[in-house]
Amino acid sequence: MIQQITDAMKQAMKAGDKPRLSAIRMFRAALKDREIAIGHALTDEDVVAVGTRLVKQRKDAAVQYQKAEREDLAAGELFEVGVISQWLPQAMADTEVAQAVVAACGALSATSMRDMGKVMGVLQKQLAGRADMTRVSALVKEHLAG
Repeated sequence: MIQQITDAMKQAMKAGDKPRLSAIRMFRAALKDREIAIGHALTDEDVVAVGTRLVKQRKDAAVQYQKAEREDLAAGELFEVGVISQWLPQAMADTEVAQAVVAACGALSATSMRDMGKVMGVLQKQLAGRADMTRVSALVKEHLAG
């Protein structure tokens, strides 16, 4: 996966696509930082985790820029989200996430909010990088309260 990112960076460089090149370089720098932090080469799961974190940061920043009426900066953040997202797994639909929540609650016999931590632990492993965990948490609360 890292090789694909490097190849995309080279293509953007050759094409003179500065915004895309900048976004890819930022992603590669974050990957290199993570690689140094853990002390060994990154797996594809590590790349997805870093990419997911960056996408979440960019989306949060875009929301803040929009609140400040800085659409130009928000657009730049959302552009970076699009560039990074091409290396992330396809996001799950809400219906699929809801099914996973019901299945996890059933498998763990979770019936109250006290079981939320166990359910979220299982879902975190299953859905990492494929679903917004804030949304998953809300669905689990809804299911357990319901």
